[in-house]
Amino acid sequence: MRDIASSRPRQSAWGLWNISFGFFGIQIGFALQNANMSRIFQTLGSSAESLPGLWVAAPLTGLLIQPIIGHYSDRTWLGRFGRRRPYFLAGAVLAALALLVMPLAPLIGPALIPASLALGQALFFSALMLWLLDGALNVSMEPFRAFIGDMLPKEQHAAGYAVQTAFIGAGAVVGSIFPKLLEWWGVANTAAPGVVPDTVRYAFWFGGAALFLAVLWTVLSTREYSPEEMRRFGAGGGEDGAETVRLLAERSPARSLAWVALGAGVIAAVRGFDLQREMYLLGALLIVYGLASIVAITGARAGRAPRLLGHIVGDFSGMPLVMKRLALVQFFSWSALFIMWIYTTPVVAARVFRASDPASPGFQAAGNWVDVLFATYNGVAAVAALTLLPWLARRIGAARTHVVGLLCGAAGFASFFLITDQYQLLWAEIGIGIAWASILAMPYAILASSLPQGKLGVFMGLFNVFIVVPQLLVSTLMGSVMKAFFPGAPIYTMAFGAVVMLLAALAMLRVETRAAG
Repeated sequence: MRDIASSRPRQSAWGLWNISFGFFGIQIGFALQNANMSRIFQTLGSSAESLPGLWVAAPLTGLLIQPIIGHYSDRTWLGRFGRRRPYFLAGAVLAALALLVMPLAPLIGPALIPASLALGQALFFSALMLWLLDGALNVSMEPFRAFIGDMLPKEQHAAGYAVQTAFIGAGAVVGSIFPKLLEWWGVANTAAPGVVPDTVRYAFWFGGAALFLAVLWTVLSTREYSPEEMRRFGAGGGEDGAETVRLLAERSPARSLAWVALGAGVIAAVRGFDLQREMYLLGALLIVYGLASIVAITGARAGRAPRLLGHIVGDFSGMPLVMKRLALVQFFSWSALFIMWIYTTPVVAARVFRASDPASPGFQAAGNWVDVLFATYNGVAAVAALTLLPWLARRIGAARTHVVGLLCGAAGFASFFLITDQYQLLWAEIGIGIAWASILAMPYAILASSLPQGKLGVFMGLFNVFIVVPQLLVSTLMGSVMKAFFPGAPIYTMAFGAVVMLLAALAMLRVETRAAG
């Protein structure tokens, strides 16, 4: 018997293009952020050990925003503007604004931020803009994941996520390489101490315009299925309050108290062992989640209809088994990726270009070469998503294909210890690129057919929590680890990346492709 949820019309190649093209622009924004924010922070006066604390805004924003946006995008319908597209557009506008003003932090920060701030006016303003940028990108990005499931029949899910991954890779190549292209075209790549170079400024402004126009293309070129059509496809609007109440009522408050106790333990450890103060944030989040769970469980046992908090906690409790197992894989693999985004610039500057002074021409040259490295792994990902990964998946299955991709990533991270030539580092990026393609495509292709179709948004948002939490841990812990065990030697962060990517591959062995239905 044919699954009614598979009755959506098949999309043509042009339809797949339109559905995913907005991600091209979103990824330009992410690539500019990932490849250049550490460089901007250090240019504005940050030390390498302080970088994780400045980056903490990015994962925290995603942690808070993604489940909320997913929940509401499941329930939104704004007539001809649709269900997911209003979120695409709102996030694109805010992200473009952040990209416009970020490089102007040395000018705007002193005008808006009190001079008494210990962190520095320009540095503090740039951290605020990172918060806005990452939050806005998440507002646009999260509904795009569910958009594939909304618009495609199940048999096209793998193709849809492959095309989306190809656009992610292509957008990241453009965003990563653009500062280097500007340098080749004669734009100044150095500036006075505390001033962002013109190559970075112009790249951010170009990226803001490209992001907005790409998202606008998808908004204008696609028509979402109406709520009535979605119900005919077997995908309701996620209004399942009775099931959510049942799941919450069955939960034990003791588990919620355990989260509170764990958060209190983290805070006590920060004080007792003089750890990075950013870890207070981690402890506070654990306590808040535990208390929120208690409130939601108490309301469910009293028979009250769940609100936003109750829905999110209840859906978190009711995750399918395949999602729980993939969550562990995501946790490890994204820990490695976040280490790479934070530390590749100081690693390459110190180990390859022999430059640790952010004001030196060597450091700025290293920053531009990191743009090339990041463009390389994203270009490899774009090609692998449409060629290597589908070929492997047909022969060994999606789960084993992801294992292979993650092992390639572990090898890429380990290569940083063996290579000191800037051009040979491109070989390391090939392995990382294959892993990146697999991380962006395989888990979502496995998940899309196993999740309740009417709740794709909130479940994709919750799944992305397991992308954000490891980033938050890296942001709060890695600075303390560096300070304690290898001060002034960021190359050892790549060892952590290799190990956790290997752990992701081992965790993937527990995921059965057939569990995705």
